[in-house]
Amino acid sequence: MAELDNSSTSSSSGSTLFNRSFTMHANTAEPDAPKVHLLLNNPSSLNRAASISKIYNSIDSVKGKVKKLCNLFESAKSSLTSKELSPKVVLRPTKSIGYSSSFSSSFNNPSIRLPGTEDRIVVYLTSLRGIRRTYEDCYAVRMIFRGFRVWVDERDVSMDSAYKKELQSVLRKKNPSLPQVFIKGKYVGGADVIKSMFEVGELAKILEDFPRIQQPGLVCDCCGDVRFVPCGNCNGSRKVFDEDEGFLKRCLECNENGLIRCPNCCS
Repeated sequence: MAELDNSSTSSSSGSTLFNRSFTMHANTAEPDAPKVHLLLNNPSSLNRAASISKIYNSIDSVKGKVKKLCNLFESAKSSLTSKELSPKVVLRPTKSIGYSSSFSSSFNNPSIRLPGTEDRIVVYLTSLRGIRRTYEDCYAVRMIFRGFRVWVDERDVSMDSAYKKELQSVLRKKNPSLPQVFIKGKYVGGADVIKSMFEVGELAKILEDFPRIQQPGLVCDCCGDVRFVPCGNCNGSRKVFDEDEGFLKRCLECNENGLIRCPNCCS
């Protein structure tokens, strides 16, 4: 009986050990099984793998197309001859040359002349800075002639309206642009023409006959380089007293602003 009990206890203990080992192996193997099952039965993972493979295939196809295009361009470049590769040089006339041609036609035009100025250079300009472009053009033309050290008869239309009327009658225009230049009584043109003539050296040839000023850059002590001074007869008031008639009269020696040309630098 004791032997039976021992055998039963031993068998029961063996069975329990077997069961424990079985459960341990079963538990260790169980977690891998669901993962494989999920990977096989999950359609999203399969779709991802398929999409990734498609992307790689598309990249490979694009690389192949790029290589083909590169080969085509290289073959086209190699087929070009040296004559086709050499650039064609086309000479075009510059802007200043075009202005010089217009200058020659206008300078030799006898219909536009300023009488009484055959021995001088006359420039109609303005000293007002109301229009910036106009003032800059007038200043540029003024500096160009001063660089040649020649005396210029500057007629400021903003200081004397008589000059404006004179320019309108000569050019036969109601609102002529400024500046306007006359050399030896002949009409030359505006700022663009003078600048282009200066660039090509044509202006220097024309001004060779004019005398040079001994002291370049000298500012007149009388007018301060303005070319106008107050009238000495009316002191700039534009009114004078007539002793015979006993009342004030308009001064006939000055302009509408009570100014006269500077007797020192404009005589």
